[in-house]
Amino acid sequence: MKLRTTPTVATNDPVLQRELREHAVQVNLISEGRIAGFYTALTAAPTSGDWIQGDEVRNSTPSELGTAGSKYFIDGWKCVASGTPGTWVQKRCLTGN
Repeated sequence: MKLRTTPTVATNDPVLQRELREHAVQVNLISEGRIAGFYTALTAAPTSGDWIQGDEVRNSTPSELGTAGSKYFIDGWKCVASGTPGTWVQKRCLTGN
């Protein structure tokens, strides 16, 4: 049985709502046999929220990009300057294609 990822507790606290949602996602990923579930997986670098230099976000939809001879995929993004939302750079990995 999967946990609901939309909390139904009576609270208007967005931080608590996010925390409950992230815990439910983690439990669901682990129960599906994943060694680790990443709650910081997004389709693009963050555009909101407070982030600290060194924070990382994984790419939840990686695909091969670039041109022949220099193809790569974006593994995720790393925050290089703290802020709201901080300054993010791509973490690229060459594929050899």
